[in-house]
Amino acid sequence: MATSPPANLAGRVAVVTGATSGIGREVALGLARLGARTVVVGRGPGRADRTASDLARESGNPKVEGLEVSDLAVMAEARSLAATLIDRYPQLHILVNNAGAYFRRREVTSDGLERTFALNVLAPYILTATLKPRLLASAPARVVNVASEAEQSGRVDFDDLQFEHGYRGFRVYGSSKLELLWLTREFAQRFAGSGVTVNAVHPGYVRSGFGLNNGGGTAFAMRILGRLFARSVVRGADTVLWASSARELAAENGKYYHDRAPLTGTVASQDLARAHRLSEACARLSGVPP
Repeated sequence: MATSPPANLAGRVAVVTGATSGIGREVALGLARLGARTVVVGRGPGRADRTASDLARESGNPKVEGLEVSDLAVMAEARSLAATLIDRYPQLHILVNNAGAYFRRREVTSDGLERTFALNVLAPYILTATLKPRLLASAPARVVNVASEAEQSGRVDFDDLQFEHGYRGFRVYGSSKLELLWLTREFAQRFAGSGVTVNAVHPGYVRSGFGLNNGGGTAFAMRILGRLFARSVVRGADTVLWASSARELAAENGKYYHDRAPLTGTVASQDLARAHRLSEACARLSGVPP
């Protein structure tokens, strides 16, 4: 696919979740360098603001702003984030759903939901669905979901979406990425013809903070594996930034990319009937219509 000159995003508003470190930080930096008013969403007291200040200095773009969330896996927090974005920004042109994590042991949020599903699947659903009217009013606009080829190991049982039975961390993580691809396909269909596109990116295995939240031996193993086999954050973020900004992708919708090239994904990931079923399940759980 031919690559056009970098887009000029001056006057555009871009939001990146999980943007205080790793891929998210690098994508936010790239968007700021392209001139976008960039919103850094992250956890931790003052961390989003500090990162925004650092990115403004590094990019030379003063329009980088921090927005703190305490826990995006909690539905009220995801809804509150969306409401804040609507309140602060009359237009919204780019939404990068990057925040996500792997949990070795099963955890449950205050909503009673399994944490991997709540963070990796339901939060992007709530943000995209709630921001839908603002995205439509701002078209052309883009949603980019940070997926993973871990979806190849995903197995989704709609009678046990919260993995109350047979929890295995990597299998659950893979399942969440399969579900995120389903949401990409579903929202792409819902936005079709509107000027808003929804695409997904597999960034590769990236040398970031992935898995370190688990602590102990898991975090130690992740550090070693990252040093031996992972690609740099810059390389991992490249295709996410490209999908968020490249002129040549203006009309591409419902696609999946890796290293700036189309990626097919598993047969399961292309099941539009299951994609629709997942969307309906997310709507019931969150109370937010798709």
